Amino acid sequence: MQDVITLALAKGRLAEQTFTLLENLGIDCSEPRQPGRQLVLWDRKNNLRFILVKPSDVPTYVDHGVADLGVVGKDTLLESGRPLYEVLDLTFGQCKLCVAGYAEASAPVTRATFRVATKYPRIARGFYDGKGQTIEIIELHGSVELGPVIGLSDVILDIVESGSTLRANGLSVLEEVCDVSARLVCNRVSLKTKRERIRGLIDGLAEQVRRMKEEQT
Repeated sequence: MQDVITLALAKGRLAEQTFTLLENLGIDCSEPRQPGRQLVLWDRKNNLRFILVKPSDVPTYVDHGVADLGVVGKDTLLESGRPLYEVLDLTFGQCKLCVAGYAEASAPVTRATFRVATKYPRIARGFYDGKGQTIEIIELHGSVELGPVIGLSDVILDIVESGSTLRANGLSVLEEVCDVSARLVCNRVSLKTKRERIRGLIDGLAEQVRRMKEEQT
């Protein structure tokens, strides 16, 4: 199966937007758009295989070579710490990774250890290590905003899109960590062994992204 290219996609909006770009390149995405209970989908004419997985699993599949390429949010990519080639910013799924909390100096939580609630412990540790600040990480995976509200943490580190949930709970962005968008990543070995086909996909998607930007301006 040397000539088969396998693409790992996070289920949901990122996958749907990726399908649109691929279809513009003449790739048949009818199977992955309507997967049913199937986990492995095909465009057999172009020898392209799709696997639909959880977002956090995309870097794992690509790193282990089960998938040659993957589409994943920059936040998930950073948190994974996997040695992948980040070959293209697809520009959709844009938001920011931020530190948020109470803007007032007299925050409702005061303690010796600064607590950060997040589902991104690796990113949080790296961000605060870079500032020379010791923190305690409270790992949460849902309603992270509750951390400061109920006194579990001093701040949160999380994805912010509109900021409406923060404002509804009296919180605000205190610091921006990084910009986030969908990224195309590649297995290091695959880029060597299947270089011609993979470069063709990368170049084709890059052209689609360029056209998309032109249409938005």
